[in-house]
Amino acid sequence: MSNYREAGVDIDAANLAVEGMVAAVSTTKTEAVLSEIGAFGGLFAADSLGTGKVLVASTDGVGTKTLLATEMAHYRSLGVDLVNHCVNDILVQGARPLFFLDYIATAKVVPQVVVKIVEGICAAAKEVRCAVLGGETAEMPGVYLPGATDIAGTIVGVVNRDELLPQTERLCNGDLLLGLPSDSPHTNGYALIRALLEHHKPSSAMLEFLLTPHRCYLGDVDYLAQQGVKIKAMAHITGGGVIENLPRVLPAGLAAQIDLSAWPVPEGFRTLVDWGTLSDDEAFRVWNMGVGMILVVDQTQADLLDDLGLLVLGSLHESERSAADARVRFTGTWR
Repeated sequence: MSNYREAGVDIDAANLAVEGMVAAVSTTKTEAVLSEIGAFGGLFAADSLGTGKVLVASTDGVGTKTLLATEMAHYRSLGVDLVNHCVNDILVQGARPLFFLDYIATAKVVPQVVVKIVEGICAAAKEVRCAVLGGETAEMPGVYLPGATDIAGTIVGVVNRDELLPQTERLCNGDLLLGLPSDSPHTNGYALIRALLEHHKPSSAMLEFLLTPHRCYLGDVDYLAQQGVKIKAMAHITGGGVIENLPRVLPAGLAAQIDLSAWPVPEGFRTLVDWGTLSDDEAFRVWNMGVGMILVVDQTQADLLDDLGLLVLGSLHESERSAADARVRFTGTWR
């Protein structure tokens, strides 16, 4: 063995992938970006942030959805999944995105595949005026199986200190729970989904449902704010579903009561539950079940929510229960 390529790492392929990324990444550049692709670190000017600002950072990945998307050659959508998930994670604390960094790891770099993923990342980032500041493409034969790809990203955003969420001290008995709809499992529960697909043949509509990218809620939240909806807290419904994510923003002494008949659960989720003969508790712990973000607002805004045709899932109530899995109570039925 006389060169790195024979050991499984192709530097030329990695360089070719970087060349293909440059055009997409350049579309996300803002005046605050001071570096070019290829530098050892990305530079972002903080001059305009001003005083009283708080930086909010989050890192996440797409998980085993990558396996299904890779099998169906849906590489670009993986990049959209990654950015939108990260944007939503910092949005729940009131932050707006500044810049994003990606990490793509594989057993063998295929430039066209990497470029497609990065194009998806950049398209989603551009939608929310977020600069893609840099990233890393790693070729690691032996660590990853042939054909496997893993992607992760880090986002940094900013929020005024006095606008940080959740406003825990303001949450109280009677507050309303507002649901923002999802149209796919987003990036969660795909280990179970893939296990179910081993025994069931999905329709083309079902595959489309499973591969639909993670929805970004930044535009929805901004629109609601413009309409006068005052948000006290938000919960991104990711791994763990409503049962585990909503309690993360609730103070001790408050629990959520949710009416399962309040929204139409998308057909794709119904099919998954039927395939796995899952209980409600299991389904609502694995998937978002059609609600990707929950907002907490004051009950005095009920008329405004009605006028806007928004989906009220339930409300907060006083409770002595402290365990997270006991702080969401379901009523009604979605079946």
